Amino acid sequence: MKYADMAVPSRAQHLWRYTPWARIHPSSVDQVPDAHPVQWKVLEGGTLHQGAPRVLTDEDIGRVFLSELGGSALTLEASGEHAVVHVQAMASGHVAVGHLHLVMKHNVTVLIHLAGEADWAGLHLTGEVGANVQCAVGLVNELSTNSKLLHCENWSIGRDASLELASLSIGGFRCKSDVRTVFTAPGSNLTQAISIHGHQQRHVDHHIEIHHLVPHTDSSLHIHAACDDQSHSISTGLLTIAEHANHCDAGQVFKNLLLSEKARAEAIPELEVLADEVAAAHGAASAPVDRDQLHYLMSRGLTPEEAIALLIEGFMQDGFSNLKQEALINEMRTRLTVHLECELKR
Repeated sequence: MKYADMAVPSRAQHLWRYTPWARIHPSSVDQVPDAHPVQWKVLEGGTLHQGAPRVLTDEDIGRVFLSELGGSALTLEASGEHAVVHVQAMASGHVAVGHLHLVMKHNVTVLIHLAGEADWAGLHLTGEVGANVQCAVGLVNELSTNSKLLHCENWSIGRDASLELASLSIGGFRCKSDVRTVFTAPGSNLTQAISIHGHQQRHVDHHIEIHHLVPHTDSSLHIHAACDDQSHSISTGLLTIAEHANHCDAGQVFKNLLLSEKARAEAIPELEVLADEVAAAHGAASAPVDRDQLHYLMSRGLTPEEAIALLIEGFMQDGFSNLKQEALINEMRTRLTVHLECELKR
């Protein structure tokens, strides 16, 4: 289906309830504007090839729109000689779009840094994790504070494979993410961690889907959002376990730290379990800064601003505590620390 033939999605859908399509579209909803390509560069390890397979998701307006915008489409293959691959994605111009497909045939950690001054950026990441492969992918969103972002991901995990996904959202003023993972063979597992820093009037909306279609698969999702000023964070997690997909262990946890009276955060876990012999759980919590912790830090000589910054850092760092890949954890935590130090100096 073409974008022109699609209806604007209703806000009755959870995917578009908090961020309507008109608010994330770069112009009028009936237009497909000209787009610049996102500039991809491998800083260390891996090889880029022209072209990327199109994901057949005609029912999803976001992916169809990104496909018709065009932009750059590349495939990244890890050589197996490097344990860590660093990829830079630069978005510039009025509208910038890029699609990166990752072929995971070796144990590898891929770190993607998204930056640039584009007014509107579209990013589509897709990947296939081969059988018996253990890999990790981290995305750091460091776009300009004036940028909009539409970000989609599609992952499939093969037999006895392991995938760790991490995301640090600190850039852009209005961001919509839609990340979907499908288990295609038994014995595989997914660990996903997202940390979000909301400041000023930043609006960040994450929609995560994890689909257990086969038995003996495990998943874990942790989302931590620290919201200050008039920022707004939304996290929706759809977890499905298909009929006869027994012996799955799946869970999701949402935690929100509210730092001002005007900050808002929504956490919407959704479970659809059609099998009997499974373990499925979810939890969500929102709270302001712990006054006892704040008092303790200030009694040790920290200013109120320094104490709150330290609490934010600890809270967001904890968002990556379910990960195991050391290179991935170090990169996420280092980028977060640098970001918060820059915020404190402003």
